[in-house]
Amino acid sequence: MFKNISNKQISGVIILIKSFLVIVLALKLWNASREGFQLVIDHTFFIFLLVGFIAEIVDGSLGMAYGVISSSFLIFFGIPPVQSSAGVHTSEVFTTGVSGLSHLHFKNVDKKLFFQIVIPGILGSLAGAYILSRVIDGEVIKPFISLYLLLIGVRLIMRQIQGDRPHLTPLKSFTAIGFFGGALDAVGGGGWGPLVTSTILSRSGSKARHVIGTVNTAEFFVTFASTGIFLFLVDVKFFGILLGLILGGVVAAPLGAFIVRRIDHKWLIYIVGIALIVVSAFSIINHFRN
Repeated sequence: MFKNISNKQISGVIILIKSFLVIVLALKLWNASREGFQLVIDHTFFIFLLVGFIAEIVDGSLGMAYGVISSSFLIFFGIPPVQSSAGVHTSEVFTTGVSGLSHLHFKNVDKKLFFQIVIPGILGSLAGAYILSRVIDGEVIKPFISLYLLLIGVRLIMRQIQGDRPHLTPLKSFTAIGFFGGALDAVGGGGWGPLVTSTILSRSGSKARHVIGTVNTAEFFVTFASTGIFLFLVDVKFFGILLGLILGGVVAAPLGAFIVRRIDHKWLIYIVGIALIVVSAFSIINHFRN
């Protein structure tokens, strides 16, 4: 069904959605300016320009950690958690789009895998958003997700040390992982990249750059489906920081896609495994501190 869909057509859909989001953001800023709001470009803007750049370099090349890095800095600088969440999710809608376009350009995307995870991922994110609003508190499951990711990180490194021999039967379809990843991303407030990237890497023989590029490209659609609404909730007083995160991430996205194309598969596995362990341990410690 999806065999005849080209990279150019996928890119066209991303560009169309992103154009709509840019218009919405511009209209929101224009309406705010009519009510007396002035966008100030100060040192804080440049700090978050750098934060957005660094976070997207890591995310674009490893397929994870944008949310952890950017939200940690936002909270450190005294941004309230609600505005921090809105800012991170809104900026991700923009940065994942450019990241996806870049991975498509550098041919880091496996189209078969893309369609196996993107549609289930969207459905899962919508289901997760519903569950979060009606059934459970997302904070409750975060440490369990983090523990799972930490163990996956250890497993990836151990598998590579032992000669990259798979210890589990490779999966032929990743539809369920896409749905589960989308649902947990919405319920847990993040985690699509680490969960889906690491699980596919640990259960398939695909090259790391194709897995990372494909998951990153699919993330744009999953993020838009579950958190695009945040764009309408961002406080206008927060626009300077938000703009810094967006511009920094947008500039870094092509570089991240280029980096993942150049790094050897073996070293990518090691780097992803270490990143998973560090990020997951940080999340678990932070959870129990609070």
